[in-house]
Parts: sequence; structure tokens; C-alpha cells
Amino acid sequence: MQLRKYIKDIVYGANDGMVTTFAVVAGVVGASLSSTVILIVGFANLLADGFSMAASDYLGTKSECEAKEGNVVECDPKHLWRSAWYTFSSFALAGLVPLIPFLFGLSSSRALTISAVFTGAGLFVIGALRSHYTKKGVLVSGFEVLIVGGIAALLAYFVGLFIKTLVS
Repeated sequence: MQLRKYIKDIVYGANDGMVTTFAVVAGVVGASLSSTVILIVGFANLLADGFSMAASDYLGTKSECEAKEGNVVECDPKHLWRSAWYTFSSFALAGLVPLIPFLFGLSSSRALTISAVFTGAGLFVIGALRSHYTKKGVLVSGFEVLIVGGIAALLAYFVGLFIKTLVS
């Protein structure tokens, strides 16, 4: 089986898993909630959002096939299930990265700093690995994913700070 067929699913799942999990973590830290809350919300996001993305991948591609717009490979039932699996597993594995520092009892601010470094590095690696299957260079591809993910993470952090001021 060639991974090239599933590159969209792998990159989509890994990027979104890392970004949304870090965004949840950053938002909760921005709201000054505890590490326990961060882990509960982070792992809930990891499983629920990962499953939702996989189901949406499956249903979206299936819908294209039923509308006779998909190609033969995409419409193969095995491909539909594998595509969903790659989306979920990539989301879940990459989404663990931002949570790891919070498992070690560090202060939330220290854990967030480490999480940000891990997440940034992870996003760059996702992009760099993507370049293996695309015509973009390693640096361009790596920074492209890092910048998009970083913007989403900063947005979540500032939303957490803003909401904290509204409810405090």
C-alpha cells in the first residue's frame, strides 16, 4: 500500500490534531485553568475531534463517490475506510504532542512553553515530511505548516485570555 494515496489524510489529520489540541491547551492555559482541566479537555478533544474528522473524511469522500465525482480509487470501500483510519490515527498521534508536558506536573505556564516548542517543532516536521510527496522544498513546506498552525494556536490563546476577562 502506498502512503502517497493517503498523504492528504495523514497531513490533514496530523496538522489538525496538533493544532486543535494545542489550541485547546493554549486557550485553557490562557483562561488560567488547572493542568487537570487541560488534560481532561485535551484528551476529550483528541478522541472526539479525531473521530469526528475521520467520520467526516469517510462521509465526505463517500458523498463525492455517490455524486459520481470521485475517482475509482477514492470510491473503493477499502480506500474510504483506510483514508478515515489515517486521518484519525494521524490526528491522535500528532495531537498527543501538545499534551505531553502537562503529564509531568509542571506549572501550566512552563508546560505551555514546552508544549509550544514541541508543537512548533512537530508542525515543522509534518510540513517537512510532506515535502517528500510534493514539489515544495523541505524548508518552505515546513514553515508553511508551522506558520498556519502557529496563527491558530495564538488565536486560541488570546480567546482564552479575552474570555477570562469577561467572566472574571
